[in-house]
Amino acid sequence: MVRRFSLAAVAVVCISGITFAGHGNNNNNGGGNRVGGVSINTAGVLAQPVEASLKPYKELQEKRLQKLAPELSAPVELRKISLRQIEAALAQSGHNFANQMPDDIKYLAGIQRLQYIFVYPEQGDIVLAGPGEGWKVNANADIVGITTGRPVLRLDDLLAAFRTVENARQGNITCSIDPTPEGRQQMDAFMARQQRFSSEVLDGIEKALGSQQISITGVPDTSRFARMLVASDYHMKRIAMKLDASPIAGLPSFIDMLKTKGQLDNMMPRWWMACNYEPIAKSPDGLAWEIRGPGVKVMTEDELIGGDGRVKGTGKVNPVAQKWADLMTEKYDELSAKETSFGELRNIMDMCVVAALIAKENLMAKANCEIPIMASPSSKVSLSVWDAPKTVSTQCSALKRGSDYIITASGGVEITSWQVADKTVADPAVGDVRAKAMPAKTQSGSSVWWN
Repeated sequence: MVRRFSLAAVAVVCISGITFAGHGNNNNNGGGNRVGGVSINTAGVLAQPVEASLKPYKELQEKRLQKLAPELSAPVELRKISLRQIEAALAQSGHNFANQMPDDIKYLAGIQRLQYIFVYPEQGDIVLAGPGEGWKVNANADIVGITTGRPVLRLDDLLAAFRTVENARQGNITCSIDPTPEGRQQMDAFMARQQRFSSEVLDGIEKALGSQQISITGVPDTSRFARMLVASDYHMKRIAMKLDASPIAGLPSFIDMLKTKGQLDNMMPRWWMACNYEPIAKSPDGLAWEIRGPGVKVMTEDELIGGDGRVKGTGKVNPVAQKWADLMTEKYDELSAKETSFGELRNIMDMCVVAALIAKENLMAKANCEIPIMASPSSKVSLSVWDAPKTVSTQCSALKRGSDYIITASGGVEITSWQVADKTVADPAVGDVRAKAMPAKTQSGSSVWWN
């Protein structure tokens, strides 16, 4: 009997409540370990959240939301927010953590994608703009747009993108959830002793593989940013492996797609989410920039496990795995409204591209704008600190086809923001949009945001 193994989908994503470790301040908002559709304990172990805990947390979130200004509630094609004015608000607030700011700043005025960067040297400002609307708490206690259901941008994540921009330049930003080499060797030894395949064998594989390791590079593993990377990776795996039902029509699991066609040829398909942008449009004077493209795509490659339990890429692609990757890429925008971790990942990728472009093009100097509180890793305003995700228990998903059994999958996230920032194209129309989006004035001075 042939036994084909790609490693079992094991992911359990992390997103817990926020604990300000080392600061003597607890900022989990009463949410405990219930954010992003997963939970994590203080030992860093990932697990599915207890559903019964979501309702009281949702109610608490709703109670703590501040009343929206009428101008914030209605959907608009282009909402603008000033980096100079956010910096000033942070300087005046006296808060130690970014997520303690007023809601309109904490949720970046309800913007749901970053589309434009406008430089205004005369005002000493850089303005970010994109579609926006008011926000609410959804059934999973996530903060999302009132009409779209897609997550809004978070100040905490934007600060993380600015503060890690040099890390991204040096080696990109990544996360991965993988079995250990020892676990893979133990699984091989266990399978060599089996005479027939059964549900008990699946249990044995899970025990043999043991806990999978979560690795994060380029950003603090205690940041909300990092947890959203892991959360999206986790949910992708669980949908692919049929551990969770797909939340949308037209995206079956990889397991279901294998039932009728395709084979793995003793290789493991690995999927990961990566940047998916068109060349960035810029005005002739370099003062207006438009980020174009869907933001995220799903990639795949077959992998092999060596005798030492280590994995290496083959450069080959299984056609069924590629079809599943293409389907998820095609459906990504729709998925973002149903599983918010996917929308959060795209928001984070947009922010990383913005941070890389501002650094690469030296836009802060062109704007006569400085934002040390936002951008410095040693800023007095800290990122929220969460329990770092470390491990997750293995879960297997198997498909019997004839005399063969196939067990699958692996994955990750890679953000190559500087590569995106390297590709630009001139477009005078972007400058026209900038001219119409000038920073707004109020009786008390310049506004943080405007429509």
